[in-house]
Amino acid sequence: MNETVQKPAAKNTTRKPRGEPTRTNDPERTMADILTVATAEFADKGLSGARIDEIAEATRTSKRMLYYYFGSKEGLYLAVLEDAYRRIREIETGLHLEDLPPEDALRKLVAFTFDYQHEHEDFIRLVMNENIHRGEFLAQSKTIQTLNAPAVTAVQQVYERGVKARVFRKDIDPIDLHMTISALCFFSVANRHTFGLIFKRDMQSPKALRDRRDSIVETIVRFVRK
Repeated sequence: MNETVQKPAAKNTTRKPRGEPTRTNDPERTMADILTVATAEFADKGLSGARIDEIAEATRTSKRMLYYYFGSKEGLYLAVLEDAYRRIREIETGLHLEDLPPEDALRKLVAFTFDYQHEHEDFIRLVMNENIHRGEFLAQSKTIQTLNAPAVTAVQQVYERGVKARVFRKDIDPIDLHMTISALCFFSVANRHTFGLIFKRDMQSPKALRDRRDSIVETIVRFVRK
């Protein structure tokens, strides 16, 4: 009786080419990765200079997928702006300023603003780029406008508690106070290269940053103090 011996199936030795993107079925992670890379790209080169193909290559995805998630280059830029504002506002809400006396709360808020902006230069550059566009894309986002409302509310609540406690003077517009805090902190990042070169000062040493932060905090406190 003849028996048929079956040979074992040959192993599939086909290898994936090196460098081929590994696709994952995790849209949220993919979008987060794209936003991280796109933030650096737009902050460094602006809307017109940023390249979608470079963002796609850096995130190991395709231009088609970027357009699928964000619609267009402008849509991705707007998503980057919204994500940048969302991150700073989320951290602000965790400061628990209501647990501190008014002056201590104001000092903490100003110091946080300075530290955050120093540590997130991309955020400053994005805001600078958006001002070049005269706020065109920011104006399209209801999300950003909603996100920024609590920032003014935080300043207002601290200020009003200080007025009630008779440690802050009256008749200061909370939005104006918020703008003054932002302006002082923003300048220290946006202009540190030119200012440092013109006046031959090291703007980024630990001591320089500490002294500048303390100066801004004290300036704001003295401005509102009764």
